[in-house]
Amino acid sequence: MTIYGLLGSPSQQHIQSVFVNGAWTGYCSRITLILGFRFECWIRFREVSYKVVIKGMTSSEERDILNGISGDVSPGEVVALMGPSGSGKTTLLNILGGRLTHSAVAGSVTYNDQPYSKFLKSRIGFVTQDDVLFPHLTVKETLTYAALLRLPLTLTKQQKEKRALDVIYELGLDRCQDTMIGGSFVRGVSGGERKRVCIGNEIIINPSLLFLDEPTSGLDSTTALRTVQTLQDIAETGKTVLTTIHQPSSRLFHKFDKLIVLGKGSLLYFGKASEATDYFSSIGCSPLIAMNPAEFLLDLANGNLNDISVPPELEDRVQMENSETETRNGKPPPQVVHEYLVEAYELRFSENENKLMDPLHLDEEPKLKVLSSKRQWGASWWQQYCILFIRGIKERRHDYFSWLRITQVLSTAIILGLLWWQSDSKTSRGRQDQAGLLFFIAVFWGFFPVFTAIFTFPQERAMLSKERAADMYRLSAYFLARTTSDLPLDLILPVLFILVVYFMAGLRLSASPFFLSMLTVFLCIVAAQGLGLAIGATLMDLKRATTLASVTVMTFMLAGGFFVEKVPVFISWIRYLSFNYHTYKLLLKVQYQDMVPPLKGIQTDNGSREVGALVAMIFGYRLLAYLSLRRMKLHS
Repeated sequence: MTIYGLLGSPSQQHIQSVFVNGAWTGYCSRITLILGFRFECWIRFREVSYKVVIKGMTSSEERDILNGISGDVSPGEVVALMGPSGSGKTTLLNILGGRLTHSAVAGSVTYNDQPYSKFLKSRIGFVTQDDVLFPHLTVKETLTYAALLRLPLTLTKQQKEKRALDVIYELGLDRCQDTMIGGSFVRGVSGGERKRVCIGNEIIINPSLLFLDEPTSGLDSTTALRTVQTLQDIAETGKTVLTTIHQPSSRLFHKFDKLIVLGKGSLLYFGKASEATDYFSSIGCSPLIAMNPAEFLLDLANGNLNDISVPPELEDRVQMENSETETRNGKPPPQVVHEYLVEAYELRFSENENKLMDPLHLDEEPKLKVLSSKRQWGASWWQQYCILFIRGIKERRHDYFSWLRITQVLSTAIILGLLWWQSDSKTSRGRQDQAGLLFFIAVFWGFFPVFTAIFTFPQERAMLSKERAADMYRLSAYFLARTTSDLPLDLILPVLFILVVYFMAGLRLSASPFFLSMLTVFLCIVAAQGLGLAIGATLMDLKRATTLASVTVMTFMLAGGFFVEKVPVFISWIRYLSFNYHTYKLLLKVQYQDMVPPLKGIQTDNGSREVGALVAMIFGYRLLAYLSLRRMKLHS
């Protein structure tokens, strides 16, 4: 039975009307019963601090990002993190969401009175500030792949696809579901729709904890209100929602249950959002004109008291100090205002903070769930591999079959065919000319794949970090799918290249040499790809990776056996590491194995040593790339 057989099959119009009216809480509750995700989580954090060390040319400086932040978030609440840029909002969100577990983090963060565990990875939805999506996938494909990878194994493929469709209608994305996401160089959906796709990627699993980093940035007021209304509806189903927000409208501000105001890494306010202005008025900071509460709070967090009353205590403090500390308009400087607000909060709310030490009165089951270290995968290893393989082909087919790449390969092939037009292999001079062509083929298909593969992992690092942090798949499944999904696309252009060059240049016109030459080029391409993947995964920096690859490829080319035949003994070992050398020798053996005397002293054997060397490089370089990814902290 499908999920609609259990829930009742809602029409598109019904889902849209339910969502627009902001009343799909009951619908989400039924989804919860089907998915089996009923798990409520209370978060408590006390004296959370975070420092970073900034290294200079001669010395290093330690900078405080967060200073003793305390608070709690309960199920059913939408809590907003507010503060000016650089106040530590995103850092605190990352710490609470388990994305920042550095040794520099001090204090305690508990989930149902238990520390963070791997179990929570599959219970947390985290929407980053940057929209990290594949540009060539459609909205429907993006959410469908997320559903197939993240929803539990107990659901069938059809049920997961239905869940993705539900989320599309819940977020009002039905009109653009077949439109590509788009990016810097690809036209796609609008900024607001892209942000809703990011939110959909996380709410598709019906998470117990939902963290969002500035979900309304770049959206118009109506879309932003609709987004926050969605968060409020999610919270009403017993979920815990925590979001950073940057200058919300007054309507948005009143949607939040609790508010955390940060200023320069310090806590200025924590409590009910509706009581924030009353608290600051009680310490002498009241707006002198009618203004948006969010603007009023941000001005205070910045130390700006324009159109805000100055507390008597602060006036006395300023008068006692040197007159130079005052600004031109007679207001105290921002640093003095900040210190006053921090001290005021510490004095007036110390009693409430002590309540955070009291244990939660919870059953043992929710506590034991958090303690569980067992990961919950949404798909088996083989299913993860198949899904990622198909997704990889769909995403990268546009790059591989771009007119620029096809023109580059075919134009090179045609130029080579014209330069070596029907070359003669019967004479010694003709064979020497053909040897130059074979060496160029070995160099071209060694150089080209290396500099294509270098970009693989550095460019996908943000996506890999995001998806691995959510436990969407195993790293081994991703790595194998990523490397094998490139092969079908990578081998199409070489086939066209060989077809053009081989017959135009007049190489041996029989089936065996032709297919053996093509197989040799394939081995060279896959080995060269492995080197590019290893360099990119090890360095994860395009500048350094390109520099290292240039030096390596140039060294391999020079040691390839064409320019220098008698290499000094102390450096001759380099040629055995060069895929150009082994490819060149194999191509010569394929073309001239029956020739007497042999060209360039090549032994007329079956080439098993060269094939073995290339196969060893194929697996060796890829193993190095995988180990480099495994060692790297992708979401640190």
